[in-house]
Amino acid sequence: MYLSVGSKAPDFTLADQDGNPVTLSQFRGKKVVLYFYPKDNTPGCTRQACAFAQRYGAFQEKQAVVIGVSKDSTASHRRFADKYELPFLLLSDPELTVLQAYGVWQEKKNYGKVSMGVVRSTYLIDETGTIVQVMPKVKPDTNAQELLELLG
Repeated sequence: MYLSVGSKAPDFTLADQDGNPVTLSQFRGKKVVLYFYPKDNTPGCTRQACAFAQRYGAFQEKQAVVIGVSKDSTASHRRFADKYELPFLLLSDPELTVLQAYGVWQEKKNYGKVSMGVVRSTYLIDETGTIVQVMPKVKPDTNAQELLELLG
């Protein structure tokens, strides 16, 4: 189940693509675009990441930090970031702690087969650490632009 608008975003610490610990609360004072995606180097996830990368300057102008989270390893994230020149943080959550805390680890149906996986979703968190927008089941091609519009 997704978290609610108006609730505090659960704090966490995960390793980034270089293995460095990143804590959500270190970004207090900035807006945070926290997007969850299924898997590095898959078509939809690549399109979504590249759309954020193309608009990264605009996010910076709006004092917003972009953070992608999946269960892939830090090494996978590093290859993904290098291949597509991604300028933002990619965090690794192999234990599914954050994916579950934010309600994006859900049952999915694919060709009649049911399995657990990441539902592509995005949270917009304000400068105080409060969730101001929940975007479940986002489209990889429009997610970045929608967030820029929300940021004004």
